[in-house]
Amino acid sequence: MNLDYLFSHKALVWELTIEHFQLALTALLIAIPIALVAGIIAVRFRPTTLPIFTFASFLYTIPSLALLAFLIPTQGIGRRPAIIMLVIYAQMFLVQNIVTGLRGVDASALEAARGLGMRPLQLFFRVWLPLALPVMIAGVRSALVALIGLAAIAGWIAAGGLGELMFTGIGSNNPSKVLAGVVAVTLLAICCDIVLRGVEMLTPAARAARAAR
Repeated sequence: MNLDYLFSHKALVWELTIEHFQLALTALLIAIPIALVAGIIAVRFRPTTLPIFTFASFLYTIPSLALLAFLIPTQGIGRRPAIIMLVIYAQMFLVQNIVTGLRGVDASALEAARGLGMRPLQLFFRVWLPLALPVMIAGVRSALVALIGLAAIAGWIAAGGLGELMFTGIGSNNPSKVLAGVVAVTLLAICCDIVLRGVEMLTPAARAARAAR
């Protein structure tokens, strides 16, 4: 395993890693509100659940290079089409976990909150959402890890990040440069997974569940 490029260009690889993370995080922050609205609709109106799940799954099956090629004529090259692609792919992970989390909340807890006179918005933000949060964060974790991997494809359209390092390495027949990008992407995904697992375990609902056991 030739890691010469990784060690001799640490500053550049670190800079591209930060850029890569920012790209994935930006897409995730845009994707979450969209998925939250879709998830709430699926929970409140059950006949919409299957169409919403089916559509989100269908979007994820579109090949990434084909989707980017489709976006280039209208969005050009660079970060914008890359972010659109990542937002689209994030929906499958987010919507499914949001629906699962919201539907998994104990109905008796919601009834008790209604009995205390909570209004619908108070009920959602103070009871329903906090209890569903561990499952929803698990979806965010899965989505972010997937987006970090998919963001490497965006190097094909000069969107920045570690993907550009990998594609230039392929173009110049420099395996060490490609490997540096692969290692950095892998480590970034692992670190994000560990951090979000920790956040998931620190939510009040998760702590209460552990205490109950």
